[in-house]
Amino acid sequence: MKETKGLPDSTRLQALAELCRRLGVTFHDYKLLHQALTHTSYANETKGANVRHNERLEFLGDAVLDLIISSYLFSQCPHLPEGELTKARAQVVCEQTLAKRALALGIGEYLLLGKGEALSGGRERISILADAFESIIGAVYLDGGFKSAARYVLNQLKSELILVEGGDYFKDYKTWLQEIVQKNNESKIAYEVINERGPDHDKSFEVAVIINSERMGTGWGKSKKEAEQQAARQALVKFGTITE
Repeated sequence: MKETKGLPDSTRLQALAELCRRLGVTFHDYKLLHQALTHTSYANETKGANVRHNERLEFLGDAVLDLIISSYLFSQCPHLPEGELTKARAQVVCEQTLAKRALALGIGEYLLLGKGEALSGGRERISILADAFESIIGAVYLDGGFKSAARYVLNQLKSELILVEGGDYFKDYKTWLQEIVQKNNESKIAYEVINERGPDHDKSFEVAVIINSERMGTGWGKSKKEAEQQAARQALVKFGTITE
């Protein structure tokens, strides 16, 4: 990909415009979005081109995200004490949630990754997707200000925030699913690791939840427990207990 004075080429600009439509945002400076989607592995492979990666934007986006969600929960959940607000915020902004939204938006398709990272499944790696999601928040903030960033974040995470306001978000998904399954004494529930990805220092697991020999959900996580939680959540979506 060719760049002139930091500007992406026309093909890249078209791709960024397409992503903006998916995200529901408008950028005045596409260089910011371009940088937000540039992974360190890509920058390291193109050092001579003075490519800027997204780590600084991720740092900024993380802080902006925390402030937006904290402000929202403070105003919309006056009944929650400080400890519960902290738990709620942690759940809404957790890596798994951000990666899930990034995956749904197809952000991985637009990432610039080094060859090795791309070949090893980087476009679907939870940590990379979550970091990119935060980087985009940082880019939106710099491009359009806090109100634009807040509008974007609250729109993207509205499903999680609805759960918080409804009081259901604090339930452990595995426990919640177990409670439902136990209503039928003959039902049996089990979790099975079906896939592993990445090197030992950054391994991710895919786990399936099986109810009465039927696979009801799968989930990825950086630990088996996290993957089990996401699999249980998917099963709860299928049961109609929670919405996607």
